[in-house]
Amino acid sequence: MKKNKLTTVLMVAAGLTASASLVVTADPVDEALEIDGQAMISRTAAPDGHPLKEVISGWHYRKAETRNLEKDTFENPGMLAVEQGEEIWNTVEGTAGKSCASCHNDASESMAKVGSTYPKWNEASGKPFNVELQINQCRTENMGAEPYKFDKGGQKPLTAYIKHQSLGKPVEVDLAEGEMQKWWESGKDLYYKRTGQLNLSCASCHEKNNGKHIRADHLSQGNINGFPTYRLKQGTLISVHNRFRGCIRDTRAEFPAAFSDELMALELYVTWRGTGLSVETPGVRQ
Repeated sequence: MKKNKLTTVLMVAAGLTASASLVVTADPVDEALEIDGQAMISRTAAPDGHPLKEVISGWHYRKAETRNLEKDTFENPGMLAVEQGEEIWNTVEGTAGKSCASCHNDASESMAKVGSTYPKWNEASGKPFNVELQINQCRTENMGAEPYKFDKGGQKPLTAYIKHQSLGKPVEVDLAEGEMQKWWESGKDLYYKRTGQLNLSCASCHEKNNGKHIRADHLSQGNINGFPTYRLKQGTLISVHNRFRGCIRDTRAEFPAAFSDELMALELYVTWRGTGLSVETPGVRQ
């Protein structure tokens, strides 16, 4: 038993190139994604400097039952969190007696491009901000409310609600803002850095081996245009930093804190890798 376990670990660490009994290659499905009849860009030419020729949504790598859930917002279990996020948007909190709507009014208009353009440069903090960090800054500075702790309170549903307003819009982060290019470079370094006892990087699975079946999982390109995403096996909405930390944990390495400089740089770089794909939030994955 111990010998078999060691053999499996060594095959994975060698680059996920084990025998056909463990690894089977399967192309992503050739099918158009529409959500409530609205066409999504789920496959598109990669941006200049991208290592792949085409960027493909993780939706194409999922089983038919999972894909169908995302096509219909009535069936999508992640929409319950979006509805909760809408309630939070309109709820007054904090000493200033304000809600998100007090300043930003109708989210369908004011937040229409937020989900497709974040992370953005935050000059005051000297770092990229994702939607979650921007929410916390608004809560503390404009509402007089406590910041959300990672994945607690209304952080995930409010993030999902805001990003859902960009449904269908193509991802396009601006690397010319502030020092975004420098952070992009740091994120790229992290993407290719092998870590943990299994000596794996993000690229080991999502670049070198995307399209392969590793046991029950069909490896995608790891694009994050559908986050926060509802994961069926966990039965809940999952944030992108939760997913990053989970992947790092699976390499048997220590994972950074959520919203740390390391994970913010990684989020920026991975978001860029999905340039041109439509925002699908909330995506549905297995």
